[in-house]
Parts: sequence; C-alpha cells; structure tokens
Amino acid sequence: MCRNGRFTEAGIRGLDGYAAEMLALPFDFAVKVGTDPGLLGVLVEPASVVAKAWEHISHIGRRADWAANRVLVTGAGPIGLLAALFATRVADEVHVLDRAENGPKPSLVRDLGALYHNESLDRIGERFDVVMECTGDADLMLAVAGVTNPNGIICLAGVTDEGREVRLSSDLVRGLVLENRTVFGTVNANRRHYEEAARVLAEANQSWLGRLVNRRVPLVRFAEAYAREPDDVKTVIQFPDVPS
Repeated sequence: MCRNGRFTEAGIRGLDGYAAEMLALPFDFAVKVGTDPGLLGVLVEPASVVAKAWEHISHIGRRADWAANRVLVTGAGPIGLLAALFATRVADEVHVLDRAENGPKPSLVRDLGALYHNESLDRIGERFDVVMECTGDADLMLAVAGVTNPNGIICLAGVTDEGREVRLSSDLVRGLVLENRTVFGTVNANRRHYEEAARVLAEANQSWLGRLVNRRVPLVRFAEAYAREPDDVKTVIQFPDVPS
C-alpha cells in the first residue's frame, strides 16, 4: 500500500525472510497470537488479507441498500477457505467453487456449513451479493461479474499470471456501470487486519483450522514443501524443537 513503491518487506522485497534461529522485530509491528490457534498462527498472514478484504467490502456496501446475504468464493486454497470462514460469520449463504472433486477441499467447505461446487460457474444458477475471487484465473475474474446482483461487490484476491491477455466485453462493462457493481483488488494488510485475523482464528473451530495445514515438512527437507501434491491445501515448514 506504499504510494511511492520504496517499501521493504521481509521475505518478499529487500529483506531476508524469517527462517532464522533468532530475529529482532520492533514491538509495534508484533501481533500476539494466543494459545488458540497457537502454531496455527502461521495462518494469520493469509487471514489478514481476507480481514482487509471484508473491511473494504463492508465499507463499499454502505453506499446502497445492500447486505452480504449470499457470497461466492472462487478457489478453495488457503485464501479461499479462509475467505469462506470469514463469510460464514456475516452471510446467510456461502458458496465455494473449485475444481477439486476429491481430497480435503469439499469436506472442509461443507464442514463450514457452506455449499461446495466443482461444476462450471454458469451451472451454479445463483446470483451473489459478494464474490471473493481467489484463483487468479483471469477469465474467471471476468466471468464472476455476470453472476453478481445489482450493487454487487467483487473482490480480487488472486494474482493473475504476467502477460496474460483477456478480452473485456462491452456488455460486461455496461453491466458494471448500470447495475452499480464494484470490482477491487487486495493483497497486503495493516496491523488492525492482522489483529482481526488473529481474533477470528482464535474463535474458529481449531480442529477445522488444523485441517488447512495438511502437510508439515521438516526444515532439512524444505524443498519438498515447494513440490505441490494433489491434496495440498497449506504446506508449512516445521522447524526443529517446535512441537506439532
């Protein structure tokens, strides 16, 4: 969110990451994670992105007679599942769309009380007040505009591949304008969003939350964490002397 682009971020831009035996962090930048979720606090960073997204969604929604009654989340990776978790706290009906037919994702969605779909978007047959797009698929980013209600809000949390070209139809743009829809993107977050993420994770079902981290790789085999396996949701590197 830095306007001049001259920022640094540990492990992302200009600074080493946190895979160290010891590090120093200014107190004002530390957010406490309690015993619940404990080591599942590793999920606070992706959850902070979702917390920021929902803050913006709520702010945008105030412009009209609007409520987030029906929410669609596209993608059931870590961001998508956490988006669904947040959505179930405010929405009457939450739908999640993903390609997986088997594995842990369908049951993780259903155990939240949400509806899981692995068919094409146009076969869901519903319209939504909020869409959280978490796949980064450029075509899907455009397609979800066609399944939003008037005053609908579309949050883009997925990152597309560089250089990908898509065609923006005049009908899609016309619908965005005449039906007062909003599309915005989000990625990083502020301190208050980290604090909100820690609070939501602490209040979540810890057994469900633990199923998101489905693979732990010891530090000595760290490279395995980057080789995606078919049923992966969230993989973490487990440091020595840290209990599971």
